[in-house]
Amino acid sequence: MKAWYSMIMLFLALMELGGCTPTRVSDRVLLVVPERWQNAPDAQPVSTSKDLREWWKGFGDPMLNDLIGQALAANHDLRLAKARVREAKAITTVAQSQLYPSIDLFSFGGREKRIDRIFPVPGAQGVELLAPTANVFTGGLAARWELDVFGGRQLEAEAAIAQSAGTEEAHRVVQVGLLAQVATNYLELRGIQRRTDILLENIEVQRERLRVLQAFYKAGLVTDMDVARQETLLHNTMSTLPVLTSTAKTLIHRLSVLLGDTPASLEERLAHSMPLPVTLPNIPKLLPANVLEQRPDLRLAHTEVTAAAANLGAARANLFPKFVLSASGGFGALAVGGFPGLAEGVYALGAGLTAPIFNAGRIKAYITTADARLDHVAANYEKTFLLALEDAENAYVGHTAAVERRDQLVRAETAAERSHTHAHAFYQRGAADFLSVLNAQRTRLATSDERAQAETAVRVSLVSIYRAFGGGWSEESSISRPPS
Repeated sequence: MKAWYSMIMLFLALMELGGCTPTRVSDRVLLVVPERWQNAPDAQPVSTSKDLREWWKGFGDPMLNDLIGQALAANHDLRLAKARVREAKAITTVAQSQLYPSIDLFSFGGREKRIDRIFPVPGAQGVELLAPTANVFTGGLAARWELDVFGGRQLEAEAAIAQSAGTEEAHRVVQVGLLAQVATNYLELRGIQRRTDILLENIEVQRERLRVLQAFYKAGLVTDMDVARQETLLHNTMSTLPVLTSTAKTLIHRLSVLLGDTPASLEERLAHSMPLPVTLPNIPKLLPANVLEQRPDLRLAHTEVTAAAANLGAARANLFPKFVLSASGGFGALAVGGFPGLAEGVYALGAGLTAPIFNAGRIKAYITTADARLDHVAANYEKTFLLALEDAENAYVGHTAAVERRDQLVRAETAAERSHTHAHAFYQRGAADFLSVLNAQRTRLATSDERAQAETAVRVSLVSIYRAFGGGWSEESSISRPPS
């Protein structure tokens, strides 16, 4: 009884010591976080978490909403990321299981016959004594528990948990990128289709102008050089059409694959021209510190720091002794010939200790490796944060430039429309020829094409802003937030 009491008290003392995890290493990385953005537009509405989670709905385009829903359900990159999350969670269970005792069932059965040799006098020939054949059976339970006195097993489990959390963040990285790709390709497709409509109208204007010049040439009012110049302009304009057509098909093929389908599966659905979304989502106005919580690539980088710090602590724990408790219990049975079987219960209790004495520097090399790994991922975390700040600043700059260009082209298109109206009015009064009307219309269409490109760029720049802030995943499914 005293032995049991002593063993229990030793066990409790070791567990109390183990709870301190003396080999733990801090995973905190100090970052210099700016107080505000240098290029963010002023007087913008503050975005809510819902705006970031479902930012694409701010465009008010049912087709875009439907495409993104299909991509979230069937994209292959997302499916791969989800499988990696499941794999990492299973590995976490394996690591955590090392903290608990293992209990195994054992059994053995067979026939046994003993042959003993007796030597009555040294040097004399022995005499064999044959024991009868017996049926033998043993069975029971065996338990083994390595006490985590210095926290090595606990830290290994924490590293596995951090790595599992990292796969979840990697899944969110894929999702954020997927949503941005779908939205960008869709908006660019609508912009290309708008430009194609303008180009077809411009081609008709060029053809009409060529017919007029050919009529003037027959009347002797213009030279053949004027006709040849217009033919050149018409064919140059028409040469843009196959480029736009192929670009539109390429975008449709990309969208189809992003949605987990064959490249041509969306051609019938998306081939007909539709306008760009009229409504625009609000510009996120968040602080740089919010990027730490929202961007999944930053959260992923921090889980790598946490895992590396835990692995370093686990490597240091290998310098200390390991304590093991073991216990087994069961019964054995012996039956000889036709005699009744003999059975007895057996048990065993034990405690063991192992400590490193000589290992040719293996443990210290593991510690050095883990320490270098921690320095590596900590530097990568800092770099990833700086890149995130750069993405946001560049996205703000790009959006501001796109908006300014769009506004200037709106004014230019208005002026070109007014010029065309005046030319048409002068032509009706006989104050100008029809070529003036066609030239004004061609200028208006060229300006409209530039504006279509600018309108597309404004919308794509908004997508870039939301991608820079890590928009596109649900806060409800977030893991613990990394410290700043």
